[in-house]
Amino acid sequence: MPHWAPVNLPAAFLLHSITPGVSNMIAKLAKTCTLRISPDKLNFILSDKVANGGVSMWCELEQENFFSEFQMEGVSAENNEIYLELTSENLSRALKTAQNARALKIKLTNKHFPCLTVSIELVSIYLPVLKTMKSIVEKMKNISNHLIIEANLNGELNLKIETELVCVTTHFKDLGNPPSASEDASQDRNPEQMAEVRIDIRRLLQFLAGQQVNPTKAVCNIVSNKIVHFYLLHEDVSLQYFIPAFS
Repeated sequence: MPHWAPVNLPAAFLLHSITPGVSNMIAKLAKTCTLRISPDKLNFILSDKVANGGVSMWCELEQENFFSEFQMEGVSAENNEIYLELTSENLSRALKTAQNARALKIKLTNKHFPCLTVSIELVSIYLPVLKTMKSIVEKMKNISNHLIIEANLNGELNLKIETELVCVTTHFKDLGNPPSASEDASQDRNPEQMAEVRIDIRRLLQFLAGQQVNPTKAVCNIVSNKIVHFYLLHEDVSLQYFIPAFS
């Protein structure tokens, strides 16, 4: 995608909302453009040679309106900017695949040459009855300190522990997936493919033990090998609980 950029300049962005129309518009206006990254703004810039009848473009995005997390570091405190030339259509195609994602992360990486890496992997699934889940996890805790949670877009969820001596897996089927996740199944994603995360089993049990009533809505979101996110809704009270992957 990119042609050039300053090296050794880290940048990572976690989007909480994105409008595909912005990237589509830029792709239609400019085949290639320069992305300017600063602490508070992103600019897409096109500057052709005016002498040859060229046009100019300046598109500005306030980072606080698009990103829930934003980290960048320029050449120095005085020149705290990053410039990256990229093919607009490639960026537009990458962001289109994330229209239904609840989390999208963009990183500036150096894989033989500087490039933007778009990470969109997410699985969302309804949870089984929490009391049943708690009973299973309590038994698994006696065998291992770590638990693997697997889920896919076919409504299947697995709780698995693996040790040198034993491997135990509990399967749940037909749990269903939230509408936004189900729509993803029709977009170049194998609905049977599992996303998984390995977590501290004690943290999961602590979460399950704290639930005194069965919620009206219980959803599990998995970002493979990164984090598991639980969302519970009971009447007018909602609870979100995050467990990071065990490293």
